[in-house]
Amino acid sequence: MCSGGCAKCLGIALIPLAILSVLANILLFFPGGTVLENNEHITDEVWYFGGIVGAGVLMIFPALVFLGLKNNDCCGCCGNESCGKRFAMFSSILFAAIGFVGAGYCFIISAVGINKGPKCLTRNGAGWDYPFDNGNYLTNTSSWSQCEEPADIVPWNLTLFCLLLIMSGVQAVLCAIQAINGLMATICGDCKCCGCCGGDGPV
Repeated sequence: MCSGGCAKCLGIALIPLAILSVLANILLFFPGGTVLENNEHITDEVWYFGGIVGAGVLMIFPALVFLGLKNNDCCGCCGNESCGKRFAMFSSILFAAIGFVGAGYCFIISAVGINKGPKCLTRNGAGWDYPFDNGNYLTNTSSWSQCEEPADIVPWNLTLFCLLLIMSGVQAVLCAIQAINGLMATICGDCKCCGCCGGDGPV
């Protein structure tokens, strides 16, 4: 298929990932499914809006651009460089870079959040603090009992941050694929009949 069709598929895949990332970040504001009276008790990494801004808002723009690339008739550009198809594919590389940066931001924030652990009311009387260090709680589930409140805060934060980590990783890969796809289309044209790729039909 044409590179525009490939871009459309990538755009379709990015949109639900962006929406799910936003929802996951929002749920992190309600640790353990509860509403905290003091916002300072929410884990710091949640306030960096990795899922809302990085994997969410910044990902919507590339997704919409990728979807729009299919609107032009693929083989209608053959022999007609003024149609702007190659420029459109080149511009998609720039948007793919924006999406990659957004996904990378969310990935890093999520990784830090997982390694640091949640902020909670500890059993040792230290008040609201981070009882875990350097991800040591990941292999020692018995240490989760150090957090008294909110209930189930450790699995809650761990699950949502892991989801953000996975989804942002997938988004980064998809944006990288489109960057390669856009580069090839910029150099060779969107269809085989358009230039150096050879052949008689659409890719």
